[in-house]
Amino acid sequence: MVQLVGSLRKELADSLSTCKVLVVGAGGIGCELLKNLVLTGFKNIEVIDLDTIDVSNLNRQFLFQKKHVGKSKAQVAKESALQFCPTANITAYHDSIMNPDYNVEFFKKFVLVMNALDNRAARNHVNRMCLAADIPLIESGTAGYLGQVTVIKKGMTECYECQPKPTQKTFPGCTIRNTPSEPIHCIVWAKYLFNQLFGEEDADQEVSPDTADPEAAWNPEETAARATASEKDGDIKRVSTKEWARSTGYDPVKLFNKLFKDDIMYLLTMDKLWKKRKAPTPLDWQQLESSACTQEESPGSGLKDQQVLGVWGHCQLFQHSVETLRLQLQEKGEGAELVWDKDDPPAMDFVTAAANLRMHIFSMNMKSRFDVKSMAGNIIPAIATTNAVIAGLIVLEGLKILSGELESCRTIFLNKCPNLRKKLLVPCILDPPSTNCYVCVSKPEVTVRLNVHKTMVLSLQERILKERFGMVAPDVQIEDGKGTILISSEEGETEANNNKFLSDFGIRNGSRLQADDFLQDYTLLVNVLHTEELERDVEFEVVGEAPDKAPPPQTKEEVNSIANGNKDSAQPSTSFKAPAEDDDIMIVNSDEEEGASSSSAAAVTSGTKRKHSDAETGETSTKRPRTDQSSAAPAQTDDDDDIIALD
Repeated sequence: MVQLVGSLRKELADSLSTCKVLVVGAGGIGCELLKNLVLTGFKNIEVIDLDTIDVSNLNRQFLFQKKHVGKSKAQVAKESALQFCPTANITAYHDSIMNPDYNVEFFKKFVLVMNALDNRAARNHVNRMCLAADIPLIESGTAGYLGQVTVIKKGMTECYECQPKPTQKTFPGCTIRNTPSEPIHCIVWAKYLFNQLFGEEDADQEVSPDTADPEAAWNPEETAARATASEKDGDIKRVSTKEWARSTGYDPVKLFNKLFKDDIMYLLTMDKLWKKRKAPTPLDWQQLESSACTQEESPGSGLKDQQVLGVWGHCQLFQHSVETLRLQLQEKGEGAELVWDKDDPPAMDFVTAAANLRMHIFSMNMKSRFDVKSMAGNIIPAIATTNAVIAGLIVLEGLKILSGELESCRTIFLNKCPNLRKKLLVPCILDPPSTNCYVCVSKPEVTVRLNVHKTMVLSLQERILKERFGMVAPDVQIEDGKGTILISSEEGETEANNNKFLSDFGIRNGSRLQADDFLQDYTLLVNVLHTEELERDVEFEVVGEAPDKAPPPQTKEEVNSIANGNKDSAQPSTSFKAPAEDDDIMIVNSDEEEGASSSSAAAVTSGTKRKHSDAETGETSTKRPRTDQSSAAPAQTDDDDDIIALD
């Protein structure tokens, strides 16, 4: 007779009490997961998270209370979880999982790793560390009512990077408020600003500099002190952004100088943020107005919406839109609020102007009104119930792994609406590793198309190897017969090369570069394909990726996908095989549950993708049309668009 301990077999219960597991991330999913683990019987848990607790987390990350604001998420999550099971042994790290201290040997001490992350770089890194250590990884993600869980095991399943991912649509709050690096960051900030000034205020949509940014203060005590100080009034009465704007009569010039001068000057005092980034440049209305009097802006050619205005042109657009929106508020009466609508000209003018001014401040190329509108979609909120469902599924998949039943693990999709068989949860068989993966094949190799006369060594390191291929500390050697070292991970060794062009080192069409990341135990061979015909603002292209093309049509599986993103989002390795570029959630309406693989379930049955060009990368972000036309699963519209703010 099988012996049971609670609802588990005795052998499995004993295994839970002795095995060591790692939880990466202590946000929405991470809180639910930690609680589930200790209540299931896991006794040895390590949890790591770099973030600190913000007041906006409290509506869904239930291990945290108001008194914890500003403290380490990992540490507080540990303390709260121990109240469920005081005998558990939980170790908390307030740190980045990408810190070199957490090397392959660190990962090898665990029998299982569970991700609850918020960015692609960290997910890529954990994926590679688990592959190097040969440890099973459970990936997970949520987006509104949608979610998914999958298992990654070296040699058995696709890894996280086996399939290309669509461009990331959600970003950490500190990126939006402090360190934007892409136009989409500025557009999201401008939409938040619209709501803060004219619409319904939301703590999740704060636009002022984030003083508790963990990157600005690596010392946890310093971070907590800053956050606590920011909560205290002292002798100064703190007012909301909207109250302050009302007190000025929505004066466009005062608003401008606060947002684009004073706040930026405050950001510059957070000097740790600018050690490895180009610092922003504040704008002053009076100076811009004076310089505009001496030189007129020439009108651009082409359609009005597709013209990119100059800085003063956007200043004037900002002024005009603020005045128009102020009148709309006055007409609605006291206490009225405006609702964001991308088809409302004054609202769209405001976001276009504010986003472009912020782009200019942070040294990005400004965008046309048409480009901004194409990217300014709806925001999908984080939902605590979705996090709870997904966290439960993570534990169930973990129990299969610990029972030695890896072959029974599945990718599981959580749908917003029941599928044709009236099921919200749809399991799919895990896919085998992709033979084209540049991470988990035996000899990873890629071909990159770029202009060797315009691409600097620093761009190769930061934009291509780190940002695109997920390396942390690459060493690069030119295969030229002499073993020339182009990039060294040792600080200062090759710094003099940073601002030189690749052609200065004899790199040309057909050259081969060997890139090694010793932390990730990962080597990538890069074939250079020289071209002078890249599109505007495109620095490089990875040959073989075709983000404009829809996947080949299939006949059985039905699917709907959305890009995911924030604190709880993750793109499992079994993501759809649309050759687009980034992050996260795919939703399947498949009747082929046990018989369908997660990649085949990701193919669209009919029609083509609606797409718009990503304003920075030039790639297209896509959304699949829903093939189920039943009332249970209504087709999506343009209003159900692309930017998702998640947990």
